[in-house]
Amino acid sequence: MTAPGSGSLFRLDGRVALVTGSTRGLGKQIALHLARAGARVAMNYANDRAAAEAAYDELCSVAPHAWLARGDVTDPRSVESMCAEIRERLGPIDVLVLNATCPQPQRAFEQYDWAFFVRMHDFFVKSPVLLMRACLSHMKEQAWGRIIHVTSEVFALGTPQYSAYVAAKGGQTGLARSTARELAPYGITVNMVAPGWIPVERHADEPQEKRDAYLAEVPASRWGTPSDVAAATVYLASDEAGFVTGQTLAVNGGHTVY
Repeated sequence: MTAPGSGSLFRLDGRVALVTGSTRGLGKQIALHLARAGARVAMNYANDRAAAEAAYDELCSVAPHAWLARGDVTDPRSVESMCAEIRERLGPIDVLVLNATCPQPQRAFEQYDWAFFVRMHDFFVKSPVLLMRACLSHMKEQAWGRIIHVTSEVFALGTPQYSAYVAAKGGQTGLARSTARELAPYGITVNMVAPGWIPVERHADEPQEKRDAYLAEVPASRWGTPSDVAAATVYLASDEAGFVTGQTLAVNGGHTVY
């Protein structure tokens, strides 16, 4: 591996990375950037095989070693099976990027039922727990690991009419902070990348007035891109970030600077 300060920054040669929910949007760019940094990358998807194969073809164009792994990241058996498959195809997972998500409809608090709160926690708390449990043994054995949660600025902002999503992101943040302290003695870092509103495919139908209102609040006066988030993730996955843990790196053009 490249040693910190050797002159070759943010390389991941020889590392195996799993990026959940990575065949579109932010996850796809994170997978591509990790591959360009030298990692062997497993792309994960759950349902849309055609879209997943198109994204995987793009990944293979920049990565000599990659894998497309189908798996429901909220199901314990599916997670175990998927991680075992990745170990067989690419090797044990060194870098775990927790990016998988589900729809987050904007509703008044009383319009959410408890089942929806549970669904949010399944993706943002249960899923990270299952995946970390599947990867930690190897990370501890080699005394090196990177766990990166893709969270959101909504937790810092307390965004209204997203209470279920914000509550789940709060749980994910607490999980990351606690495990960062617990795993640091093993050479494993746990950090969070917290994007602002980064327009991707699922935002195609957002009204222009909503877009304009958000952008007017961003000090950098531009939209963030998936590559902005991916670059931050590559840094946190690198050797150079080995003394950075338990931190939230906001990628939002200053939107949460108070």
